[in-house]
Amino acid sequence: MKKTIFYLLLFSLLGLVTACSENKESGKEYKTEEASDSASDSVEELKSTADIAEQESVEAPSERMIIHKAIISTNVKNLANAQNNIEQKVKKYGGYIVESNVHRLDDQTSSGNMIVRIPEKHFETFLSDAEEVASKVLERNVTGQDVTEQYVDLTSRIKSKRVVEERLLEFMKKAEKTEDLLKISSDLASVQEEIEVIVGKIKYLENQTSFSTVEMTMYENRVIIPEIDNKDLNTWDKTKKQFVTSTNALLAAGSGIIVFLVGNLPVLLFLIVIGLAIYWFIKRWKRSINKKEGL
Repeated sequence: MKKTIFYLLLFSLLGLVTACSENKESGKEYKTEEASDSASDSVEELKSTADIAEQESVEAPSERMIIHKAIISTNVKNLANAQNNIEQKVKKYGGYIVESNVHRLDDQTSSGNMIVRIPEKHFETFLSDAEEVASKVLERNVTGQDVTEQYVDLTSRIKSKRVVEERLLEFMKKAEKTEDLLKISSDLASVQEEIEVIVGKIKYLENQTSFSTVEMTMYENRVIIPEIDNKDLNTWDKTKKQFVTSTNALLAAGSGIIVFLVGNLPVLLFLIVIGLAIYWFIKRWKRSINKKEGL
């Protein structure tokens, strides 16, 4: 009986030891799986954090962000002076010239094109000055594009991307496994690339709204008075030329008459003889008629 109880206690002790060892092994496996899934859990956490940051309200600019653009066509008295005047106005208001060129169609018509960027606060003043330079305004078209909402949206997106970037940098410092480090590095590079794109768009909007674009076309029509050409007033030379020309014409005519008479002399003599014979016959016929009537 005592031996039976002893064996039962021994088997129970062995079973307890086996169960404890299995629990330790399963605990190790669980920790390993948890470590391997840490990177993916971190990414999911970052996504939720970014969504929360992006949903937070971003303060809108105090003033509406408008991209202004003007197109002006004018007539000017002097194209060179008008362009120089415009260049001085651009420097005065702190702007800059994007493009400037001149086209000359003929001696009487020429045109110039200029594209300038003017600080937004001087936009209306510059337009008035540009119109004063012209003798006549042919076209004036001013447009504005409101990009305030687009700017706010980009600002909100950049804020959320910055949060993700900071968290990824923190995870990278704590990462122990090479696999986790590579995964975090890849995600960080992707986020930083998106940040650069968004920053570029924000800077573009800020530049377009802080400087307005003005395109100008200026036309110059000149009336040219022809000058007296001294070459056309050489009277003596023209007189000598005309005398020689008329003399040559007379000599040519005389030469032609002589050639005609000498060359056709036989024919002319024959015609003269026939003419004289006819004249003599008619004269004699008239005399005979007169005699008969006298009788």
